[in-house]
Amino acid sequence: MSKFVLLNARLYAVAADLTGASNKIELTSEIEEKETTNYLSNGYKELLGGLGSAEITGEGQWEAGDPSLVDNASWSQLGGVGPWTVCPAGGSVGDLAYLTAALRSSYTQGEAVGEVAPWTGTAKSAWPLVRGQMGHPTGTARTSTGVGTAVQLGAVPAGKRLYAALHVLSVSGTTPSITARIESDNAVGFPSATTQLTFTAATAAGGEVLRTAGGAITDDWWRVAWTISGTTPSFMFATSFGIR
Repeated sequence: MSKFVLLNARLYAVAADLTGASNKIELTSEIEEKETTNYLSNGYKELLGGLGSAEITGEGQWEAGDPSLVDNASWSQLGGVGPWTVCPAGGSVGDLAYLTAALRSSYTQGEAVGEVAPWTGTAKSAWPLVRGQMGHPTGTARTSTGVGTAVQLGAVPAGKRLYAALHVLSVSGTTPSITARIESDNAVGFPSATTQLTFTAATAAGGEVLRTAGGAITDDWWRVAWTISGTTPSFMFATSFGIR
C-alpha cells in the first residue's frame, strides 16, 4: 500500500459498523520500557520490554435509535470486552486490517448549542493489537452455507498465534443461526482444509474474537467459512484475522 490521503476508514465495534458516524480513528500500540542499566552498560541505558497495551480512540457524529447506531452500541458495550477491527480502506477481502479484543472504557457525548452533536470513545486492549487482513466484507449478505475468498496470510511460527474477529452486524429470518470458522490450507484451492478456530453459533447481532493456542501452523492460506440454518435466514457480517 502506497501513501494515501485518509478519506475512508472502517470501524467495527463488536456488532456495530460505526464507519458512517466516525470522522476520526486513532490506533496506539506500545510496550512499557523497563530500565536495566548497570555498571556494565558502558554509559548507555539498557531497556527491556514490559507489559504491552493498545488503544483505539474514535469520534464522530452522534446517532441513536437502533442497536447498530453509535449511542445504542456504546451504552450496550460500555464496560464489556469484545472484538474491534479498523480497516483503512473499503473493507474488502485482503484489505489491511487491525484487530484486537478491547474493553469499551469510555464514551462521551454532547456539545454546545448550535453544534453537530458529537461522540467520542475509547477502547483499551485486552489482547495485542494485531496487523492482518479482512477475511469477509460487510456488504455481502449470506443466506446459505458457504466459504469466503482465500488470502495468503502466511504461516504461523512457533510461539505466535492466529487471531480472528467476527462482527455479526445484522440478522433476519426465522430461527436463523450462523456458525463461522477460520480454515487453513497449504494451497489456494484448499484441497485439505483444516479448521483452526470456530466461533460460537450466532443467532443475533454480536461479536467474538478468538486466537489459537500458540503452536506453529505451516499452512499459509486462510479463509472464512460458515454454516447457516433457519428459515429464510440472512446475515451481514465482517471478519478479520492476523498473526502475531
